[in-house]
Order: sequence, then C-alpha cells, then structure tokens
Amino acid sequence: MVVGDFPIETDTLVIGSGPGGYVAAIRAAQLGQKVTIVEKEYMGGVCLNVGCIPSKAMITIGHRFEQAQHSDDMGIVAENVKLNFDKAQEWKAGVVKKLTGGVEGLLKGNKVDIVRGEAYFVDGETIRVMDDNSAQTYKFKNAILATGSRPIEIPSFKFSKRVLDSTGALALKEVPKSMVVIGGGYIGTELSTAYANMGTEVTILEGADDILGGFEKQMTQIVKKGLKKKGVNVITKAMAKGVEETEDGVTVSYEAKGEEVKVEAEYVLVTVGRRPNTDEIGLEQVGIEMSDRGIVKTDKQCRTSVDNIFAIGDIVDGPPLAHKASYEGKIAAEVISGEKSEVDYMAIPAVCFTDPELATVGYSEGQAKEEGIEVTAAKFPFAANGRALALNESEGFVKIVTRKEDGLIIGAQIAGNGASDIVAELGLAIEAGMTAEDVAMTIHAHPTLGEITMEAAEVALGTPIHIVK
Repeated sequence: MVVGDFPIETDTLVIGSGPGGYVAAIRAAQLGQKVTIVEKEYMGGVCLNVGCIPSKAMITIGHRFEQAQHSDDMGIVAENVKLNFDKAQEWKAGVVKKLTGGVEGLLKGNKVDIVRGEAYFVDGETIRVMDDNSAQTYKFKNAILATGSRPIEIPSFKFSKRVLDSTGALALKEVPKSMVVIGGGYIGTELSTAYANMGTEVTILEGADDILGGFEKQMTQIVKKGLKKKGVNVITKAMAKGVEETEDGVTVSYEAKGEEVKVEAEYVLVTVGRRPNTDEIGLEQVGIEMSDRGIVKTDKQCRTSVDNIFAIGDIVDGPPLAHKASYEGKIAAEVISGEKSEVDYMAIPAVCFTDPELATVGYSEGQAKEEGIEVTAAKFPFAANGRALALNESEGFVKIVTRKEDGLIIGAQIAGNGASDIVAELGLAIEAGMTAEDVAMTIHAHPTLGEITMEAAEVALGTPIHIVK
C-alpha cells in the first residue's frame, strides 16, 4: 500500500460486469449489501458487447437477407436484393449500445459503485484496482468472481488480421467472399449460418464425428441439412494443422481420412472453445482451488475453497452460458446475504441459434437411459402445426422426455425456428414438477408454435389429435 492509499470498504465486491457479475451486484444491493463492481473492459461483459447480443443481431441480419432473396414460393419476388454491411454493422452496434447503457443505468439505479480498472487480490479480504493512471485498494467482506472467459488460441492458428476469433468475425468491415471455420460447436455453427446467409462460401472443419456435440444426432442432422442448403461444406473428423497467410487471404491445411488437404479462403475463424479468465488476478494469493484448466472449484452455493469468496459463470464448472451465470450470480448474492440458496441445474436450457434453431433442457432420452431412468420420448413435428406452415418454417420437432412410471417431464429437445422461445415453457414444466398431462391439459392459443409442445405432450399420453398414432 502506497502512502495516501487508504482502502475503501465495501460489503460485497464483484469482479466483472457480465451477465453473472452485474446480476449478482444488483441482487446483493437489493438485499441490503453495500456493493462495488469492478470492470476492466466492457460494461456488460463479453455477452452484451462482443458475444451473445451482437452475434444474434448478425444472425438476424443474415436471416432477413436470406429470406428477402428466397421467398418466391410465397409470391415474393425480389430482384437485386443488396446488403449494406456498413449499415448492418451500425444497427448491430446500436443494439449493443442500448443494452450496455441499460446495464450501467441499472447498476447506478441500485446504488452499486462502479469502478473501472483491473483487479488483483492482495489477500482474502483486499483487492487492488489499477487503471492507466492510478491504483486504489478495496477491502471487502465477501467477493464474487465473475471474470468470464476468452477464446482459446491454438498454437498453429495465432490470431491476426486473417485468423479471427469470434470478436474479430463480428467486427469485419465487409462480408467475406469465403471463410474457413475451425470448430463446429455453438459459436462456429451460428456464425457460419449468419455469414452463409449473407453470401459467404463457408467450410466448417470439425474434429469430432459430428457438429454440435451437446445435441442429439437427430437434431444435428437437421442443422447440417440446413447448412448444406446454404452451400456450407461441413467436414467432420477433420484435424486443422496450420495456416499460411497472404495479404488477401489464407490457406488452411487439415487432415481428413489420412490425407492432408488444403483449402483457400479470405479468412479463417477459430472457434474451438473458451478459456476461463482466472489467471493474472492473484487467485493464488488467497489459495483458491482450481482445476488444471483454470476452472474454479465451487460448492452448491457458488462458494470457493475460501469461505468469503464466491465464483460464477464461465470460470466455474458447466457450460459457458450467460443465463447460467446470471442464475449463479443471484444464488451467490443471496447466500452472502444470509439466505439458504443453492444451485440446481436441472432446468437450465441450452440454445443454438442456427437455422433452424436447436434447444435442449433437462435430460435427453439417451442421458436418461444412461442413468437407468425408464422414460418415454414423445415427438411432434413442426410440419403438422398450422402456425409453422403459415410461417413457411415447417422443419423440425418438439420432443418431450417423461419418466415412465408417472409421466413427470424430465427433459425436452426442440429443433425448429422458434426453439429458443418454445424451450422456456418446458423448462418451467421441469422446474415446477409438471407431468405430460399438465402440459397437454393447458389450453394453448391457436395458431401458435406453442401448440407443438401441447401436442407432443398428447403424444406422450397416447392421445394425439393431429397425427396418427
């Protein structure tokens, strides 16, 4: 501590203002805590600034552009449809600005002190925050780590002008003529979908047997079919080996079926996962236990191995989902405030914003069987739903997984546009302990995509109306 640097005291100190951090800060303030939040870069974190929100805006731009060109079967004939990419990027930036400004307003409205700079632990109750010009010490009773994650950079593909991470791919000045995407997970397939819809020639290289490993094969097949229609070349069991850069493009080499192959493109996008931001903040100073990958070990109350320090979001075990981070942020804030809260991940959904969308919550049929649970899997197709047909979006299905002994809903999988919204009802059903009968007997408005959920529940009961048993 330097002369004149008197520590500022706070009850709860949150490091990171992403979907986990800002929610934790607001919830702790609501519960009477004096809260300070520290952010070194983007207010709102990666998700709001260079992740979830701008990527979904980009996906929307691509989808609208594609629809404008290919709606002839509905009698809409549009010639020479053009994409003003500068204007598209401007619109995307406006969406981000509204949301990030909203986060700062919410924090201030809840009397959370906002501090800019990099935090470093001095000990188990003190951090030092440094910016370009000064440093300040803060003493806390409890701290919540919400530092998020960053893209993994692989040695043979160092990020550069032509070798992009997801942030770089969202900040391009023009639509690329061609792009190689390394990694067929959520980020890779979503951005492939967006750029393919805008006219980019896309090649996906995936090392595993299939893309989107967290989803069932019957779901990924629908996405692959959609990607193929857009001209995307999906190559599985392909190991990326290296890249040669030129002024106007790249040559990517990969190995498939025992042979080395080369493909040329304007850019290569690397989406092979994310690394937790747990280095360089002094966690070793306080003895916080972490895995070899830098994942912080926590209990069901989000508490680390140090009693007064909690961790949430991408730096703890589980999928790196913004809504999971927000949920954990609320739990940590409540525990700090003396409430008896703990995490239960059973009803946390996962969504992939491809075309069509995918969503899953709870158990899949396969996961349930692996755990020895006898289940019934009931499926209803989009193609038998009036609203889906009227939207010209009839590809996909809703599948409900119920426990055989009592019809309790324990999982659901959805493939089809609108899946990201439909999944919420099924997450609620799992959280509330509802049965297939409860959902089937709930009157759904007609004509809506929500009816597909009701009809899938009727299939589970053996009483479907709109498909033949």
